[in-house]
Amino acid sequence: MQISINNLVKQFGEKTAVNISDFTIASGDILGLVGNNGAGKTTLFRLILDLLKADNGHVLIKSDDKDINPAESEEWKPFTGAFIDEGFLIDFLTPEEYFQFIGKVNGMKKEQVEERLKEFEHFMGGEILGQKKLIRNLSAGNKQKVGIISALLNKPELVILDEPFNFLDPTSQNILKHILKDYNHNSNATILISSHNLAHTVDISTRIALLESGIIIRDMVNSDGSAKKELETYFDQDTAY
Repeated sequence: MQISINNLVKQFGEKTAVNISDFTIASGDILGLVGNNGAGKTTLFRLILDLLKADNGHVLIKSDDKDINPAESEEWKPFTGAFIDEGFLIDFLTPEEYFQFIGKVNGMKKEQVEERLKEFEHFMGGEILGQKKLIRNLSAGNKQKVGIISALLNKPELVILDEPFNFLDPTSQNILKHILKDYNHNSNATILISSHNLAHTVDISTRIALLESGIIIRDMVNSDGSAKKELETYFDQDTAY
């Protein structure tokens, strides 16, 4: 699932949040998007998902040799899974009800949803299903897990996760890394994540894009963690005084 970004600009008042002239994410990439707060990571994801309207330019998602513009067509939705924040959740449902709702939207039968959820049992850690709790009464970490699982539920070809390691305990963070790497390996899905955790980003990403003031200032192939030193040098300089 290839994504092409062309002359994409988004401004909020006088602040330019995203300004990317030409950038392509290849099919099967695990792209780690890194940058300090306000760099434009979440805004870029929201533009790709048509949750924000661009001031200029566009995003194209290639599927079966067809270029789909998310701002003009909904053809991309069936093969895309995303979790940005709690706003994606329906918090007056239980996790079971929410997963069944997501499954139904994606044409999955009840039995298919239940079978798929078995693959996430280790990640859920016995704290999600069967608890008789509404999503709004779950801990922040368990809400995060519900959102991530829902994004992966129908085995999408494109996955977008904003700060997926947030709120997760160290064990769950490591399990999630394995889930994403295995999913990419088995399905060749294109996965986009943003994270402030450089170690986790380097561990799972095949490619890393560094954003600064909405501009991609570095595009790094990350072979066996090769981008780690460059990233550490950049952020060390950024915090020097």
